[in-house]
Amino acid sequence: MTQQLSSPAVSVVVPLFNEEESIGILQSELSAALKDLDYETIFVDDGSVDRTVERIEPKTNVRIRAARGSTAVLIDGDLQNDPADIPKLLAEITRGADLVCGYRAQRRDTRLKRLTSRIANAVRSRFTKDGVRDTGCTLKAIRRECVGALVPFKGMHRFIPALVKGAGYRLVEIPVNHRPRRFGQSKYGLGNRALRATVDMFGVRWLLSRRLNYKIRES
Repeated sequence: MTQQLSSPAVSVVVPLFNEEESIGILQSELSAALKDLDYETIFVDDGSVDRTVERIEPKTNVRIRAARGSTAVLIDGDLQNDPADIPKLLAEITRGADLVCGYRAQRRDTRLKRLTSRIANAVRSRFTKDGVRDTGCTLKAIRRECVGALVPFKGMHRFIPALVKGAGYRLVEIPVNHRPRRFGQSKYGLGNRALRATVDMFGVRWLLSRRLNYKIRES
């Protein structure tokens, strides 16, 4: 018989696209920040054309398949999110939150990027009523049961709070560290975000307005 591996408490999910210079540093930082936790790391390659995948250090807790933890942590692979903040997010989960969203209190981006992001966040929050100030911050922790509220589509990451909150789960925000980009270039710009995100915003608002709210009564 094949022995079944026990599921870890936390699954850290890291999307990667051309981050060959960052991946080794990120793995070291994750190991240091989470040394006292039972966790696995799920690296998701988004079509990298450099040596990102080759440079992932093989470890017993590194996987490329579905996450198994009761809590999932989402973090960018470009080193702008700080792994040292992850324990703070998990502490809020322990206190009863279903989704914990980090917000970048002091963003290390260009003035134009900060301005456009601020406007986009204000508009999105008003229309979807998620109350989140910085949905563009990837760093989040989410209970496994909340994943069923997510509807897969391109750009869904911007609307995780709206979908989770719309399903009746409890959401909190905490400030997190944000660091300047050290390697490569940003994968997103105003041109490839504005129109697509606006269309998605109206789609998500429609979806939330059509959601069925029900309770299962014990017989």
